[in-house]
Amino acid sequence: MSSLPKALENLIEALGQLPGVGPRTAERYAYYLLKNDVNKSNKLSETLEKLHSGVKQCPITYALIDVNEQVSALYDGENRDKKIVALVAEPFDIISLEKTTLYKGTYHVLGGLISPLDGIGPEQLHIPELIKRIVSDDVQEIILATNASVEGETTALYIQKQLTDYDVKITRLARGLPVGVDLEYADQITLGRALQERQSL
Repeated sequence: MSSLPKALENLIEALGQLPGVGPRTAERYAYYLLKNDVNKSNKLSETLEKLHSGVKQCPITYALIDVNEQVSALYDGENRDKKIVALVAEPFDIISLEKTTLYKGTYHVLGGLISPLDGIGPEQLHIPELIKRIVSDDVQEIILATNASVEGETTALYIQKQLTDYDVKITRLARGLPVGVDLEYADQITLGRALQERQSL
């Protein structure tokens, strides 16, 4: 029988389901929320409650957008070049590239990387939608901005093969990115250099 109140136990269990949060960290987070101003807990609760109803995917780029937006501003903005598309694995990779302030093309989120061990194959990714965009937007360049990992390289190679019949330049971020580092955690200087020094495949 636990010595903790059921409500606190439930919160610890829920927090422990988050990636990177172990049992001790979950306990610290739960205790922090309990001992601090109840308004902080209420604000967190309200924010979580509105999360799924307030966010959706852009139907063209698959980036995350507000539920009241039709398409991503990173696609139909005035200063965006639709003929250049940076291909990323996840929506948060876009944030990293945007922080460089050097990129003015658009994006396409794959929704993951090819990883047979995790049960993710090409059919789970937004590759057919990318091909449609190449045709409809007359895309001239695809920048493969996937992570420098086995999965990232496998995915990049697969996409390169899928695009052989299309008249589009395929480039890859330069190797300024350390191997094994996720795009989301790369610093802006390294990422900016990698973007500027991308190479043809």
